[in-house]
Amino acid sequence: MNTKNIAVIGTGYWGKNLVRNFYNLGSLHMICDSRPEAVSSFMSQYPGVRGVQAFSEVLADDAVQGVALSTPAVSHALLAREALLAGKDVYVEKPLCLSEEEGVELIALAKQQGRILMVGHLLWYHAAVTRLKELIDAGELGRIQYIYSNRLNIGKLRREENVLWSFAPHDISVILGLLGEMPESIQAQGGNYLHRKIADTTVSLLNFASGVRAHIFVSWLHPFKEQKLVVVGEGKMAVFDDTVPWSKKLALYPHSVEWSGNVPVAHKAEVEYITLEESEPLRAECQAFVDAIASRKPPYTDGKEGLNVLKVLNRCQQALESGATVIVEQPKEEKNYQAHPTAVIDKAAVIGQGTNIWHFSHILAGSEIGAECSIGQNVVIGPKARVGKGCKIQNNVSIYEGVTLEDYVFCGPSMVFTNVYNPRCEFPRKNEYRQTLVKRGATLGANCTVVCGITIGSYAFVGAGAVVKDDVPDFALMVGCPARQIGWMSRFGERLELPLSGDCEVVCPHTGERYRLADGKVSIVNG
Repeated sequence: MNTKNIAVIGTGYWGKNLVRNFYNLGSLHMICDSRPEAVSSFMSQYPGVRGVQAFSEVLADDAVQGVALSTPAVSHALLAREALLAGKDVYVEKPLCLSEEEGVELIALAKQQGRILMVGHLLWYHAAVTRLKELIDAGELGRIQYIYSNRLNIGKLRREENVLWSFAPHDISVILGLLGEMPESIQAQGGNYLHRKIADTTVSLLNFASGVRAHIFVSWLHPFKEQKLVVVGEGKMAVFDDTVPWSKKLALYPHSVEWSGNVPVAHKAEVEYITLEESEPLRAECQAFVDAIASRKPPYTDGKEGLNVLKVLNRCQQALESGATVIVEQPKEEKNYQAHPTAVIDKAAVIGQGTNIWHFSHILAGSEIGAECSIGQNVVIGPKARVGKGCKIQNNVSIYEGVTLEDYVFCGPSMVFTNVYNPRCEFPRKNEYRQTLVKRGATLGANCTVVCGITIGSYAFVGAGAVVKDDVPDFALMVGCPARQIGWMSRFGERLELPLSGDCEVVCPHTGERYRLADGKVSIVNG
């Protein structure tokens, strides 16, 4: 693929930055601007780049594979539609467009034409935001309670759009992405000071079904520049400040609140700055568009993500104009697994296709469950636990952080995992979790206990009520308290006629597989 295949449409306040970045990536083929002096200036500044004034010339150029639109928002829908119909991939600066109906049409058209549709929500290509997302998904902040963002400045004043549409799309995009859900309702208020029909400052309050609240404060009538996002979790608080040096852009505050005599007491802790690799977000965003064109895989900020932001923007505008609380219609969630209505699935949990989750079970944030699993009643998984495909977890089992089940593991009713060796309520030991690995095909019988920090071998069989405190070999049969090995089990689940030691072989009558005992270990003989 020729890397010089991008045309930038509009080379003004923001478009000039797109021109620079696509050129530096070796991907700029053409610029288009209605101002002849701008075209001439950019052609002299960027040798080898073609310059035109008519958008039709861009569409007619077969060398152009993708177009980047940096034009007024009112033109986005029309230009994006024409580019998609001409067989071009499209990157459009925020917002996607102004009408939700147009957004739906653009997404459908891009799918029909087999084209990439990307929206310029820049913060998702900022190292601090992507790292913050990783920390939240991993449960580092605990349950999220509140988010607020301030995007304030005394700068470029607009007349084609108010400050909500100019400043807030980036913050809305980040908040929706961090939480993984749309708000249930929105309230907003603002002030029109320079023009009676254009808001110069707005505050929007977003209410989510998970209980999280968020507010977005934007203004272009502020005495200094401030770009700050604060995420308050039960465990830690995170601050993303885009106006400070890279070494301090993302900070964690492990503050805590304890109750003493029915009075909340705050305990402040030392700030922790997260190390980030310094990079220009816009360059990363431009590279993401080039990569999407090459791979034909949609970027993170695709048309669907852009449409969700557009929906929230419109509801904020509606609340701003009416002064009333606006209810947000919730998208129908597409699930490839089944969960009973009483089950609780945290937003940041990943569940494989065909898995069934039964009554009163809870899958915590950061956990991953493979395909075709059966999760029984009153099961707790996580946070950050790993369950492979085809596992069967019976009623009343808790799989804690630090526990990993490989594929096809059976956990009998009420069996127990631990993750701390010497627990005390008075002395938290979350930093002392010991890893437990249960390998493929193992069976853990009803009411058995697996003490943390060990490995259960492939196709091992732990009998009911056993207490396992040491590593278990592959195919071993374990019983008792403490557990001791009394034999060997086949992959099929039948006891093998093998001694505990020696050098011999036996054939499983159910599968015809040959098992060899040597050096105190059992393995399947190939062939």
